[in-house]
Amino acid sequence: MGTMPVNRLLVTMSLPMIVSMLVQALYNIVDSAFVSRISEDALTAVSLAFPVQNLMIAIAAGTGVGINALLSRSLGEGNREAANRAAGNGILLGFLSAAAFVLFGCFFSETYFRSQFSAKDFEQNAVQCEAIISMGTDYLRICCIFSFGIFLQIVTERLLQSTGKTIYTMITQGLGAIINIILDPILIFGYLGLPKLGVTGAAVATVTGQLIAMMLGFVFNHAKNKELQLSPAYLRPHGRTIRTIYSVGLPSIIMQSISSVMTFGMNRILLLFSSTAVSVFGVYFKLQSFIFMPVFGLNNGMIPIIAYNYGARKKQRILATARLSVFIAVGIMTVGLLVFQLLPGPLLSIFEASGEMLAIGIPALRIISLSFLLAGYCIIVGSVFQALGNGVYSLIISIARQLAVILPAAWLFAEIFGLGAVWFAFPLAELVSLALSTFFLRRIFRIKLKDMESEENIIN
Repeated sequence: MGTMPVNRLLVTMSLPMIVSMLVQALYNIVDSAFVSRISEDALTAVSLAFPVQNLMIAIAAGTGVGINALLSRSLGEGNREAANRAAGNGILLGFLSAAAFVLFGCFFSETYFRSQFSAKDFEQNAVQCEAIISMGTDYLRICCIFSFGIFLQIVTERLLQSTGKTIYTMITQGLGAIINIILDPILIFGYLGLPKLGVTGAAVATVTGQLIAMMLGFVFNHAKNKELQLSPAYLRPHGRTIRTIYSVGLPSIIMQSISSVMTFGMNRILLLFSSTAVSVFGVYFKLQSFIFMPVFGLNNGMIPIIAYNYGARKKQRILATARLSVFIAVGIMTVGLLVFQLLPGPLLSIFEASGEMLAIGIPALRIISLSFLLAGYCIIVGSVFQALGNGVYSLIISIARQLAVILPAAWLFAEIFGLGAVWFAFPLAELVSLALSTFFLRRIFRIKLKDMESEENIIN
């Protein structure tokens, strides 16, 4: 961390994460592509379920951040008891979080879907609304009832990451996604003699992949993670451990949950125009994940490098890592921008796009993708804040971007200019994010790295 050339270190740390993230992104695209072959209404139903699914991941991943931090610190201190307790209580929190979504899935799935349609929507096309609600409710209910798969998959992967065994997390994520991709057409369309389940089959394929990845995560932790002892005794709730986990993880949960709120709000705005507009937005999220996921994988490799060198008081390595990460991220985003600008039609055709969907989607993809270059820079800078212990800056920027800019601007543009202008809310929000990110970056470097420079001069 402190001596290997930064270029090689960043690639070594990031590459396994980038590969696993790309597999996850591919699964997202393939999953929706199969659903779109059922009908456009089916694609809309799955798109409307996305905010709840994203909320599950936000809570699981945020809790995992807290578990990871406490467990790594305990192992660094040589406190095996505290490390085992963090792992056991982390698994317990995964179960409890999943239980909350099981209750939501059983009793509130239909209510959630109906809340997204207005009386005017039912007046215009009640049959279509009911079809979307029915398919979406079935899909979301299954995803929620079996949500302990995704929660415990993420928890077990964080336990492996905490002890440096990232190769096993790549295997669990990759295998879960591949199983999902294989099962999707079989269960959706009824191949190999199985019944044709439609959207329900997509949900079953999703949770099956998650459950298998979860079980494999437990196997790897038991067989390979000798630093930890996953004993039932450590599942007993321990107040201080749980408070410590959430003191670190809660800001991350909030930051990632904001995306669910934004998506839910955008879906409500887009439904004022048509369900096809919602499908376009859902397809955009699936497609952009293939561009953004490698950048998030790069983040995962960058954060521990910057955090380590901050602790070691090595300013030049911090700056070199940050610069290289921004360069790579902007490069990835440039490729994404070119693809979205030049090939929006073929991209939408992956999802059996109708004429109306192409008419809405082609300009939408071109307009939203204008924000990609700025987003690459802002994502890396936000992670630098986290690595230097100022995650609250990332939270402020995320709230400003997604709640204070995107939703109000999208609503205003919809009211004044119509659907075609709604998409400009995304580049506008990224400009605000760029300004805030740069302001906070200069501030944190001035405050936290100024003294470090004088220390280096003294040493030299």
